[in-house]
Amino acid sequence: MSNLSDFDIKRFRYLDADGMLLQPLPKSLNNRALLVNLYHTLLITRLFDEASINLQRTGEIGTYASSRGQEAIGTAIGTAMLPEDVFIPYYRDIAAQIQRGVLLEEILQYWGGDERGSHFKHQANDFPLCVPIATQFCHAIGIAFALKYKNKPNVAVVTCGDGASSKGDFYESLNIAGAMSLPTLFIVNNNQWAISVPLSRQTASKTIAHKALSVGIDALQVDGNDVIGMLISINKALEQIRLTNKPYLIEAITYRLGDHTTADDASRYRDQQEVDNAAMKEPLIRFKRFLCKEYSWTEAEDQQLYTHAQQQIEAAVKSYKKIPDQQPNAFFNFMYLQLPTELAEQRQSFIDGLKHHE
Repeated sequence: MSNLSDFDIKRFRYLDADGMLLQPLPKSLNNRALLVNLYHTLLITRLFDEASINLQRTGEIGTYASSRGQEAIGTAIGTAMLPEDVFIPYYRDIAAQIQRGVLLEEILQYWGGDERGSHFKHQANDFPLCVPIATQFCHAIGIAFALKYKNKPNVAVVTCGDGASSKGDFYESLNIAGAMSLPTLFIVNNNQWAISVPLSRQTASKTIAHKALSVGIDALQVDGNDVIGMLISINKALEQIRLTNKPYLIEAITYRLGDHTTADDASRYRDQQEVDNAAMKEPLIRFKRFLCKEYSWTEAEDQQLYTHAQQQIEAAVKSYKKIPDQQPNAFFNFMYLQLPTELAEQRQSFIDGLKHHE
């Protein structure tokens, strides 16, 4: 009997949980300004998260999905992608979105229930956040096919959580991407919990990355709390995809420190000791320790950066609150170029009903 394939998955990281370098930085990353910019993205994502939860609690936005403890993944994605690549995000990708030109007030507008927040002023290529689980993978392979058909040297980068890897859309999309050699980078945010279902109950697969091997896609598992390891891995994956036109999958191992969304109470199904242990490995503090040790980052610099990030967020919140309300019947207007007769009648009935209640 012969061995037909090697099913080993490599695990990769650069920074340990204490922010210590495990190997020398590549020359391209040995740049203080670049590293501080990474830290700024981690920090503003964390602070924006906190501000958004406060806005939800006071009724100024709707249900919100926190990315606390998972910021390194989106930070690396946004840094690595070319402007002409296409990003197809899921609902914990704020760090990547803000680097791709999406305004903080647009993100608040979306979570406030106003779909106009998905019509990005400065980003025409990327897709809006996707809430239905794993459906964005189907969109991504269509985009990748278009990029390949047009002979563009660009990549469709799509993200999901570990729960999405149990969906048919996930498997079907990987299979088509592998069979048709589509330039797609699949990044799975394995934060250990699909709402209240732990990873151990989601799959018997040794890793999520192993699922890619079954359809002929190269895959790697990375410490998702290590922003440097994530950035290097994504850069290499994108380079390989551009050279070969073949897809790639990265499984980023992290942990969801908060509730699934503001509509969830994770204390009902999760042990607090587990959360406390995971918090000791989170990306923001880890990266700050690295900067302090390797690049003489000071508390004065840290406070200055913190203040600047807070000011950016406060300005975005003020802008969001000034946005005029969307017309109540606007949701009828954007499905069809020309509204079918029956929907036009429904819209008029809806408008008449609003007038009656007023």
